[in-house]
Parts: sequence; C-alpha cells; structure tokens
Amino acid sequence: MRFGFDIDDTLINLREHAFHIYNKKLNQKLDSSVFQSIKRVEIHEPFGLTDEEGTKMWNDTLEEIYYTDCPSFPGAKETLNQLHQDGHSIFYITARPKEHGERTKEWMINQGFPIKDDHFFYGMKDEEKIHTIKKLHLDFYVDDKPTILQTLANEEPKLLLKDQPYNQQEKHFTRMVDWADFFKLINI
Repeated sequence: MRFGFDIDDTLINLREHAFHIYNKKLNQKLDSSVFQSIKRVEIHEPFGLTDEEGTKMWNDTLEEIYYTDCPSFPGAKETLNQLHQDGHSIFYITARPKEHGERTKEWMINQGFPIKDDHFFYGMKDEEKIHTIKKLHLDFYVDDKPTILQTLANEEPKLLLKDQPYNQQEKHFTRMVDWADFFKLINI
C-alpha cells in the first residue's frame, strides 16, 4: 500500500516544541495547558504578540524550531518503521519551504524515520499539496489540517486527521488521537 504523511504536527510535535522555545526566548513560563487551549495553528497569542509580531517571532526562530530536539509523537516513528518493514511505500508531503527541504529530510532520517529520497516532497504551499498527493495515488493520507483533507475529500486516498487542539471543530474525517491507534483505524 501507499501511505502519505504530513510532517509538522502530524508526525512531530512542532507547535508545542516552538511554544517551549517561545517561553525561553520571551522569558515567560506559560504552562502546557495554555498551549493545549490554543484554537488556531499560530501559537503567538498567549505570549501577547500581534499576528505581525508572531510571524516575525516564528521566522526569527525557524532554524531552532526546525532543527533542534523537536520530539516525534509517541508511536509515530515506530508506526512508519513497521509500515516500511512490512513493505509498504511511505511518502512525506510537507509545506516546509524549499530552502528547508533537504535539511528537513536529513533531520528526519537522523530522528529514525524511514525515508527514501524520491519519496520526500517539500517546497509547496498547503493548498498545493493536493497535486502531489493526487500524483502519488496514495491509499491513505494523514494530516493535521482539515483544510488540506477537505481538498481531498472526493479523491482516492482514505484520510486520517491527526488530532490537534485547533482542529476539534472538524467532524467529517476519521480522527487519530494517538499513533498507537493507527493500524486499527486503517484496518490492515
């Protein structure tokens, strides 16, 4: 089978990692419960930053956010490695900017994710992911953003929504709260 995965906030806990970096950089001590209450993708509001300041903060710390010790979600690496061992094809489709693509791939390999060079796609906007996903003829695709999955609702892959605080309003897709549930949700 052919499986496609978004990376940030699907396989790795990027936003919470960034939240902790913001705490350090802004000399604050906001609790993880504050992070869990954020109902949008952007994380800057609890720190008292405007959207413009939040964008600047994100861009100024992107190197640290992307390439330090961001944890994968429990079970994510193990799940993908099991799929790989079972002979399935694994594709990564990320909206990370082109200039971060190759470093992201290397970082993911170093974290223990099974990656083939020609199965790693980057440098597209979120709304452009659909074109890559369609070309790959995936059987399953997993992402955290409902807007991505909505563009694929009438397409071939079966879709899973990785549970996040900002996607709770979405009720139309199978929700994966924990990576330990992945194999039960896909029925293989």
